Amino acid sequence: MAVTMAEITKLRKMTGAGMMDCKNALNDSDGDFDKAVEIIRKKGQAVAAKRSDREAAEGCVLAKHENGLAAMVALKCETDFVAKNADFVALTQEILDIAAANQPADLEALKTLSLGSATIADAVTDRSGITGEKMEVDGYGIVKGESVSSYIHPGNKLATIVAFNQPNVDPQVARDVAMQIAAMSPIAINADGVPANVLESEKAIAADKARQEGKPENLIERIAEGRISKFYKEVCLLEQEFVKDAKMTIGEYLTKTSAGLTVVDFKRFTLNVE
Repeated sequence: MAVTMAEITKLRKMTGAGMMDCKNALNDSDGDFDKAVEIIRKKGQAVAAKRSDREAAEGCVLAKHENGLAAMVALKCETDFVAKNADFVALTQEILDIAAANQPADLEALKTLSLGSATIADAVTDRSGITGEKMEVDGYGIVKGESVSSYIHPGNKLATIVAFNQPNVDPQVARDVAMQIAAMSPIAINADGVPANVLESEKAIAADKARQEGKPENLIERIAEGRISKFYKEVCLLEQEFVKDAKMTIGEYLTKTSAGLTVVDFKRFTLNVE
């Protein structure tokens, strides 16, 4: 049977697939739209399987905040060309909106949520059939607080979200902290949040370095503790120098803004090599 342009256009609107893919699917299904959609979906799954060993190193990272919650997602692909495509960015935004609305427990739970008539995981697989690239949802996080903020670095390759313990935090102050997280990549809010294995590793490195410098063995532990204090200033958000004013730490900046103001949670995701 002859496939009309109206039918091709209708299927394209339904699936987002290319014109020729839609035409071929309609021909193969004898004009049955349900079967045509399934053909396109299977093609997406075939492409995903074929390219499963490829590295999805590019992509789009987006974040948003409202009503005491901030969310962030990362959708990865193989090339920057696809990452910058408006449809790809729009798909990332759809997934982000779903994440913010549903607040799933983790990345795997996010993938099972509905996006249209499919799950997010299946929708991403379907889009692989359109782009011809491996695609995957690879990052997700939410934070909650009395005030929240988010930051997306130009280029959509890096985003941060942050939550505070007080309501009505000045939006510029909140954004400054979100940008600080993006620029300085802290691993914890304060020393208490540094993972034990990371701390033990840093202590061992500091002690070994002191020995290599020929320091007396009875001073090794004290020297190592001093270097750990410096380490905290590098990796703990509240102890980091404020990038906009090195005369104060982020903790001091927040206290100056409002007594008792502090960060209660944050997350950062980047596709950049650091």
